[in-house]
Amino acid sequence: MRFVLPLPRRSRHPLVRALSLLVGVALVGVLFVFGLMVAGVLLVGGGLLLALRAWTTRGRRASAQAAAARPQHKPEVLEGEFVVLRHTRSAH
Repeated sequence: MRFVLPLPRRSRHPLVRALSLLVGVALVGVLFVFGLMVAGVLLVGGGLLLALRAWTTRGRRASAQAAAARPQHKPEVLEGEFVVLRHTRSAH
C-alpha cells in the first residue's frame, strides 16, 4: 500500500500567485531573522560564559600565587618496608 499525496493545484490567477510568492518570501525572511536572533543570543551568551570563566580563573590563579609565595612546609620522609606481591596465574 502506497501513500500518495494529491498534487497541489496551482492557481491561475496572477494576483494570487504574486500574493503567495510574497507570503513565502515573508515567511523565509521571518525564519531568517529568528535564526539570526538565536545565533546572536548564543554568541553573546557564550562570550559572557567565557569571560566569566576567565575572570574566575584569574582570581584562583592570583590566590594560588599568593599561597605559593608563603613558605611551604616540606613533609618529613616516611620510611617503611615494602613487599612486592606477584600475582601469577596458573594456566590449567
